[in-house]
Amino acid sequence: MKRRTKIVAAATGAAVAGTIGLLSTASAQASTAAPLAANLSTTVAPGGNFNLKVWELQEPVGSPGSPTTISSSRLQGSGGFQDSYFYTDKSDGAMTFWAPEKGVTTANSNFARSELREMNSSGSAANWALGGTNTLNATLRVVSVTANVTVGQIHLGTGGSSTKPLLELYYNSSGDIKVGIEDSPTGGQTLHTVGHVAVGTKWSYTIVESGAHTLKLTVNGSTTTYTIPSSFNPYKMYFKAGSYNQSSSSSTTKGARVAFYALTVAHS
Repeated sequence: MKRRTKIVAAATGAAVAGTIGLLSTASAQASTAAPLAANLSTTVAPGGNFNLKVWELQEPVGSPGSPTTISSSRLQGSGGFQDSYFYTDKSDGAMTFWAPEKGVTTANSNFARSELREMNSSGSAANWALGGTNTLNATLRVVSVTANVTVGQIHLGTGGSSTKPLLELYYNSSGDIKVGIEDSPTGGQTLHTVGHVAVGTKWSYTIVESGAHTLKLTVNGSTTTYTIPSSFNPYKMYFKAGSYNQSSSSSTTKGARVAFYALTVAHS
């Protein structure tokens, strides 16, 4: 099958890629590491360091139930969009997302987010079928978090009425990393602890959906495998990554700040 690969947020001028061997047992070691950070400029917008052609950004501002969305075309380039919720860290060049506890949310969520949503290079919304091999790689660190933050997702697209994610990757303020696998499109989520790193420490993850039946998650080289419930078969999917805060209050100073050093998506 012809391979089509999106270099989604690899640093411009330095190819950053990683492949994960398909592993059959929990806690197996990945054959190669997730992509590591390249040299990032501290003086340009995220679009100057990262290829944002196949992402759009959702921010925690806008109208109630309808957060502001920044198109891919606005994100691209050294002079691309950035603000206090999405910006280049001036100390290390990381693409940084800030989601306060008080912010505009979508109609189906109580929590604010500064988060990328996968798009196609044509500008249409990504909406891929289960099957083949679909991979999201990231290297990141959670700079600060009040309670929990979602840093990666496989989300349901078209195919039914559900607006749930199939998979959510959570980071807890204790340092625990957990994955939530949705029980069915109607709801219910089963949590699994998959790692632990201190707040402020870089770590890597790889999420792989393959063959329409299997999810593989690798965190810092340790892989766990999960079966996709058949009730998800009618749905198409897309990836998300960033800071989707999982707590809310009246505070605009508490929240989740997440810095990304590499992010790649591949479909084959």
